[in-house]
Amino acid sequence: MSEFYFQPDTRSAPLVLTAWMDDTATARLESMRRAYFPAERNQVPAHLSLFHALPGGARDEIDDELAERCWQAEPIAARAQSLQFTGHGVAIEIDAPALVALRIGCAQSWSIMLTPQDRQRFRPHVTVQNKVTPAHAQRTFDALQAIFEPWDFLIEGLELWHYRGGPWEAAGRFPFGGGPL
Repeated sequence: MSEFYFQPDTRSAPLVLTAWMDDTATARLESMRRAYFPAERNQVPAHLSLFHALPGGARDEIDDELAERCWQAEPIAARAQSLQFTGHGVAIEIDAPALVALRIGCAQSWSIMLTPQDRQRFRPHVTVQNKVTPAHAQRTFDALQAIFEPWDFLIEGLELWHYRGGPWEAAGRFPFGGGPL
């Protein structure tokens, strides 16, 4: 009996899978990211990553899996729950049990192709500051902590991106309750 071993296609850019957040949440988080993220390092929009490096060579299989899972799903309720000090930045922790369950299902389907980072426990968050000194990050965390109040939003689907070392390139949108865009 032969076993299948996944061979990554090194010619294709890795794929990043993110949650597609509603417009209000996206605007709010993007505003925070522009305010606190170092401008020279802020090359991608505010995002909630589910997977950081899926193999580009498996794009067809990934698209099929996402299309199947997303057309059956309803928009997911999410809550910007609290702030997290990361040492060199600040993130907003997101409470979204249905998103965690969806990610677990995808991780099981794609287990053979996941990187060590994508095998780690999933902790939904949106990074609004990164790559600053610990002192700078602590000041930002303290200032935001003084005014932060949890807020609710919807996750409307999933977005797939090509990662080529700089700004991401859109690779697909998968709305919940519909076909891929």
